[in-house]
Amino acid sequence: MGLELVIFIAAILFGIFLYWRESNGNGAYRFLNKVVNSKELQMSADNPKGFIYKQAFLPRLIFVISLVLISALIVEFLTPLAVFSSYNGISMFSSFAVGTLIGTYVAGFVIKSSEVIETQSESIEDKFDDVVEKGKDFLQDLKNKDTKVVEEAKAEIKTEPVVEKQSARDRLKDKGLM
Repeated sequence: MGLELVIFIAAILFGIFLYWRESNGNGAYRFLNKVVNSKELQMSADNPKGFIYKQAFLPRLIFVISLVLISALIVEFLTPLAVFSSYNGISMFSSFAVGTLIGTYVAGFVIKSSEVIETQSESIEDKFDDVVEKGKDFLQDLKNKDTKVVEEAKAEIKTEPVVEKQSARDRLKDKGLM
């Protein structure tokens, strides 16, 4: 189980490497596309799609399994290791294929999130600067309003309160004449 875990982690790293490499350039996929397809069916020059990069699950799965299968066949026939003759060999083969597939999705997530963070970082900086400026303006307004309120309160205290005189009607009511 220990060796299988090491192989699985190495496969995840291999998948990340494959995805990253293909995101930078897809020359092998473009060459294979030119060889296999006619002029009308060939992909456009600005299409970034590759064997793994920007592919759906099924083509990605087929490519990863075929890549691992070809490498396992090479190991089987060129070295004394028997990959397909034991449970451990088949288990490591499947572990490497699944790990590579998971690694491609992890790399896709990392690349996509770094692009989103990169595009949002400038707008976040602008929003943060706006918030700081609004906060400074708000504090300045509070300081100015406080002095105005204090001055108004002092002015009210200095002036004598105006006592309202009762109207003639109210005075007559008080005397009971009305």
